[in-house]
Amino acid sequence: MPQRRATTGRSQEPRARFIEELRLLRDERQLTFRALAAQVGWDPTLFSKMEKGQSLGGPETVAALDTFYGTGDKLLTLWELAKADPTQFKERYWQYMSLEARAVSMWHYAASNLPGVLQTSEYAAELLQQGGLSGAELESQVAARTGRRELLLADGAPHFRTILSETVLHSPLRDPDAWRAQLSHLLAMGERSNVIVQVLPLSAGLHALTNTDAMFLRDAEGRTFAWVETGYSGELVQEPTAVEVLQFRYDRVRDLALSPDESREFIKRMLEEAPCEPSI
Repeated sequence: MPQRRATTGRSQEPRARFIEELRLLRDERQLTFRALAAQVGWDPTLFSKMEKGQSLGGPETVAALDTFYGTGDKLLTLWELAKADPTQFKERYWQYMSLEARAVSMWHYAASNLPGVLQTSEYAAELLQQGGLSGAELESQVAARTGRRELLLADGAPHFRTILSETVLHSPLRDPDAWRAQLSHLLAMGERSNVIVQVLPLSAGLHALTNTDAMFLRDAEGRTFAWVETGYSGELVQEPTAVEVLQFRYDRVRDLALSPDESREFIKRMLEEAPCEPSI
């Protein structure tokens, strides 16, 4: 869906508008990212990622920018709207995203692709391009997907476990350096206390979730919901008996997976064996 535009020509999409304001304010003062960082603090790469839509940054960073630019709480207000905006995701994910935002724990199985919360922007872009997205819509969806990574980085972040079919790790990006960066990011996220990454080796053979990506979300009231997905569609499963059946299948898959330590070593070996771009 094309971005909505006001008569000013500025985007009315919260995330896009936030990015536009960041770019406009910096361009008006003819500042490089390095010069901006010297004035405000933080790493210049963070400001670059914020203007590319790869990160929203945190409230402290945005408040510091408001102070520096003398914009009151304008940027912080736009940041809050961008953070809460559900329309950055396709309509069929809205209810799922609402449940995900309230989840205290999340269990995931990946049959073919890395989960969105662990994807780098390069991985998300290539995957979404294969689904037919391009141009502004692609940029918007990449920004939205990579922004979801902050869910696992925030204070009080939910506990997250993913079991990756070995097939996922044998489906590299076209750019060798981007693929190595994705593997490195996966290892780094796996070091977090609230994140567990496991690998299901091909030697495990057939199992109950062979062709199905699944995510289980448990809320503070102890209710569990499941989201099951193929490459073409997704379905939110809320009926307790159906969720229990899916969770039993997930537990059987978990029994077949490598331990977290074994999985970490497995991914490290893949990183070591991954090709590099030849030097010129």
